[in-house]
Amino acid sequence: MQRYDLCFAWNWEYDAEFSHLLEASCQHYGISFYSVKPENLGQVFTCLEREELSFAAFFDRASESDASFQPLVDWARRHRLFRINPQSQTIWAVDKATMHMEFISHGLDTPHTILLPPYAERPGIHLQDLSPLGGPFAIKPACMGGGEGVVLAATSWDQVLAVRQQHPDEKYLLQAQVTPQILDGRPAWFRVLFCDGAVYPCWWNQSTHIYSTVTAEERFRFGLRNLRDVASRIAQICHLHLFSTEIALAESGRFMVVDYVNDPVDLRFQSKAIDGVPDVYVESIAARLVRLVGRNILLK
Repeated sequence: MQRYDLCFAWNWEYDAEFSHLLEASCQHYGISFYSVKPENLGQVFTCLEREELSFAAFFDRASESDASFQPLVDWARRHRLFRINPQSQTIWAVDKATMHMEFISHGLDTPHTILLPPYAERPGIHLQDLSPLGGPFAIKPACMGGGEGVVLAATSWDQVLAVRQQHPDEKYLLQAQVTPQILDGRPAWFRVLFCDGAVYPCWWNQSTHIYSTVTAEERFRFGLRNLRDVASRIAQICHLHLFSTEIALAESGRFMVVDYVNDPVDLRFQSKAIDGVPDVYVESIAARLVRLVGRNILLK
């Protein structure tokens, strides 16, 4: 039987660069690496079923968008592999309605939010008082990612009723808009990546989706050190090894968690895609994930 330390399952063409980086990091740390893509998925699973192939750790970035990878995910769970962001934990953590309640109970600041059940469960909901939302508000599905199904500047209950019917199995959040402070001409809106204890804070342009690293000098000058604290507290709640979150420094001076837990994280290189993640962060994340695998497979 051939045994590899880390199995990386992926299906997004733009993950090819990250796969190469992950493989190079594995070579550096003496960890064997196996890449599973749609082209070799069937062959790999056949080898696993015949016990001709085995893995010690598993990182899945495919099953969320391609159900054909689910048998591989299930195999990894049944065989008790060390899994980066186990699927069941991810499903729980990316549910915005669940995380909203968790964050509140753990003392994290979030925008004022009204939670609505799925249309399929309760098609008829009486008119809600929207005045606490303070004007235009966002309508967000609880579990859909990538901005799908989000309405950013809703103004009426009729819009809410219409959006609920577009995705009838989704819970919805009606979320007050947050006005960020302006720091040196930039809105104080941040996307923060977390990986195995490390925090990577970035300025985040909501219109262009372009990242800019938050420098040590900016953290000190603008009092942004709390970004690390908030992201670390989110990690303690969601128990994911890798995720991103969006945090705004509101005019009130409070750090508001606006977009709760995102997984999978877009890990395209900024040098290859203008709205990608700064290269140095992607490189650091790959190395940290490989070291995380190394620590955990030694325990088995």
